[in-house]
Amino acid sequence: MEENIASILRQGESSRVLFMQCFTSREEIAGEIAAFANSHGGIIIFGVDGRTGRGTGLSHDEIQNASRELWHAANEQVKPSLYITTDAGEAEGRKVLICSVPEGRSKPYKDIGGTIWVKDGAGRRMVTDNSEILGLFQSSGTYHADLAGVPGTSVRDLDRTEAENYLSRIYGKPHGDTDPPDEKLLDSLHITDGSGRLTVAGLLFFARHPQRYMPGFVIKAVRFAGNDLGGMKYLDSRDIEGTIPRMFDDGMRWLQSWLRRPQNGKGFNSIGDLEIPEPVLEELLQNALIHLDLLKPAAIRLLIFDNRIEIINPGCLPGNQTVDEIRRGNSNPRNIQLARFCLKTLPCRGLGSGIPCAFSLYRDIELVNSQSGNQFRAIIRRMPDDSYVSLNGQNVTDNGQNVPLNGQNVPVNGQNVSLNGHDVTDNEHNIPREIADIISSVPKRKTIIERWCAILVCLTENNATSTEEMADRIGVSSRTIKRDIVAMNSHIRVRWIGPQRSGHWEISAG
Repeated sequence: MEENIASILRQGESSRVLFMQCFTSREEIAGEIAAFANSHGGIIIFGVDGRTGRGTGLSHDEIQNASRELWHAANEQVKPSLYITTDAGEAEGRKVLICSVPEGRSKPYKDIGGTIWVKDGAGRRMVTDNSEILGLFQSSGTYHADLAGVPGTSVRDLDRTEAENYLSRIYGKPHGDTDPPDEKLLDSLHITDGSGRLTVAGLLFFARHPQRYMPGFVIKAVRFAGNDLGGMKYLDSRDIEGTIPRMFDDGMRWLQSWLRRPQNGKGFNSIGDLEIPEPVLEELLQNALIHLDLLKPAAIRLLIFDNRIEIINPGCLPGNQTVDEIRRGNSNPRNIQLARFCLKTLPCRGLGSGIPCAFSLYRDIELVNSQSGNQFRAIIRRMPDDSYVSLNGQNVTDNGQNVPLNGQNVPVNGQNVSLNGHDVTDNEHNIPREIADIISSVPKRKTIIERWCAILVCLTENNATSTEEMADRIGVSSRTIKRDIVAMNSHIRVRWIGPQRSGHWEISAG
């Protein structure tokens, strides 16, 4: 123990270590104990000069008296009372008393006067901000920000179609076979709060315009030119808004539009594999949307650099949870209701298995839990790529940037898919020339055009194919296929005609 004490003295005071020459008063020590309990715990070493870190020592009687006074302070001057431990030791040949204060489970802790204290570096400060006080309640599990009612909202803000779709998934019935949700049902599902207001969770999943009431809840998506966060050049910058499911879909679509699809040995008639496996991106993006700190009105940041992707959400891991624990699948969701809604609306795997699954699919991921910055970062390293698409000896560019695709022309069954005025043709599968001309002129990233062309090939080969079959053939999720078809309808018409089981796809120019 003496070696440990000597090491602590050399390092000096910190947010978890406090030196005191002697026991001063129950009131003052109670404030220090409450500050440690409301933060991450720590130790108070009596018999050490706080200015020099040198041991001054305590007598036997002083150690006995300080131990008794500490017990009274923790049990009578701190509310709720707290269990602490004391140990005698030596520092530089002098006797000291070590008081160990655990991080509290019933935050916030107050002194006898009702003041809430937290550690601030080696000192402590008083907490008066309401959101910070709610954060202490939230960390103890006695308050859930996602269940709070949103002032000014009502069921009139609800998108009834989305709510009914959610009910159909819960009860396993087709849309239209469930009764419209009434007030009692909305309350029991925590979509409303019992006072007719939408809960934060209800607003973020089922409202028509969530940002009307929570304008800070957006994704700031930026594609930087280079690898410097402080760089002044970017290739794309946008705010992604809407409900959480809509933001997830739009965020995934934006990510896919800027990521490469290398050929990876596939034939010319196949779409390349996304450089980062899609389930990895899905898991990390939905984690940012679901596990953010709702008491911190900051945007989620989705940043793409040449060598990495960063997904940054406000709020560090709750409680004492660590990165190692979530990598092992230990789940401790901050927003319980958001997580429940997520299970029925997003490709969530549940049971804490998503992060381990992401690491099993792609190892080059770094998770950074920053308590000082109160944010959580997922950093996904990208593989370097030095090759570009070439057409007639010229590099295909998008806003002046080379579009990488392993140096290969993008073929669709023998025909080169070209941009910037070149035709997109596929005579073997008889894609109409006017549709090919429209697709070739769409100002989209080449990776998107490739996938759209692959969808057209699938539809012309078999106009009764399903989105699942197209997803299997192209190598993406059915959700991606559905998103692409919706986007394609801004330029051409791709419609399903007839009953679900016996209908067919119809493609037209508009």
